[in-house]
Amino acid sequence: MNNYLHDAPPRRVFIDKQSPKAFHALVQVSEAVRATASEAGLDRTTVELINLRISQINGCAYCLDVHTAAALRAGESSRRLGILSAWRDTGLFTASERAALALAEATTDPANAASQTAAYETARQVLTEDQISAAIWVAVTINAFNRVSIMSKHPVLPLRGD
Repeated sequence: MNNYLHDAPPRRVFIDKQSPKAFHALVQVSEAVRATASEAGLDRTTVELINLRISQINGCAYCLDVHTAAALRAGESSRRLGILSAWRDTGLFTASERAALALAEATTDPANAASQTAAYETARQVLTEDQISAAIWVAVTINAFNRVSIMSKHPVLPLRGD
């Protein structure tokens, strides 16, 4: 009999706690990226849409939980959050949001050169170079946080009353 099928999964190392200096450096990068996005005129809701879309692609439950709450606090609607995974199939997102989301997705799948080319062509029509750079940096950063949380298996805490 295959006992490994019945054994408990191995406990994960919370790499943010195990290597706090490295994690703190990532947090500092995130803070710099947030400031860069703001200075470039990329609003907070667009930043959170990027964070959520990339977390959807990567399957990071912890980051989805954190950034859903952040998006709602920033004024994002639950309707748009609910349809985010199908943003291309709706008119609910602005041209600049669509461009930022396409860049973020292309950043998350760097092997897809055609996607990168198309995303850049679209972005150049509606975003400044500073906004293009900021959107890519937001995607780079959330991809890193997704990997920290996925590999650590950070738990999504239950809601009060659950």
